[in-house]
Amino acid sequence: MHDLAPHLLAFLFIAAFVAGFIDSIAGGGGMITIPAMLIAGIPPLETLGTNKLQSLFGSGSASIAYARRGHVNLVGQLPMAALAMIGGALGAVLATIVPGDVLKVALPFFLIAIALYFGLKPNISDTDRTRRMTPFLFGLIFVPLIGFYDGVFGPGTGSFFMLGFVTLAGFGILKATAHTKFLNFGSNIGGFVVFALYGVILWKVGLVMGAGQFAGAQVGSRFAMKNGAKIIKPLLVVTCIALAIKLLADPEHPVRIWLGW
Repeated sequence: MHDLAPHLLAFLFIAAFVAGFIDSIAGGGGMITIPAMLIAGIPPLETLGTNKLQSLFGSGSASIAYARRGHVNLVGQLPMAALAMIGGALGAVLATIVPGDVLKVALPFFLIAIALYFGLKPNISDTDRTRRMTPFLFGLIFVPLIGFYDGVFGPGTGSFFMLGFVTLAGFGILKATAHTKFLNFGSNIGGFVVFALYGVILWKVGLVMGAGQFAGAQVGSRFAMKNGAKIIKPLLVVTCIALAIKLLADPEHPVRIWLGW
């Protein structure tokens, strides 16, 4: 079952490559890979589980690329990544009892707010600024919450991490991007372990897409490091708005149902 034809695997590989490229810079790769797997005929639960497997390759690949250029110390960030992993695992376990409609209603508006913040705030650059929260508090409070969200729902996780690093930790946008990918890797591991235990991962599909993610993230992270804030900032804004529009375009979205659209 779910033994996909070669042309569908090729389609998913390309989708994962594009997602890995975008995700390594601005996040939001899931808005490409999840619809692609659904189009290929993979059931929703297997899609979520397999998406966690393939996204590990993208976030891991980008983390390695950024670390090699000195933008993130992976060893020093292990405690934060572990907290993100715990949050991701708890979110995946509790996904069935968290009110998903609340998340679906709120998420597009959160994403639009993030896009407006990064788009309209003029002094966001690659230069670090004064932090508003100590690394200890940031890691203890903010990181596991976003990891939990990633396990429960997922879309926009990278954008939320980026917002936290820039506004609370005072990171420049390139440094924030590098650190975001490693924490995203941690939360992906947490969700992946839970989905693997539930047996809802299609390993062949996940590994083929993982290869695409790895390659796309390598290209994307190098592109980001070369261009810095001038490419990361606009791509982050566009990604957030595109994801918000995609969510609101769903005929099953609660807001559209409430308004009778």
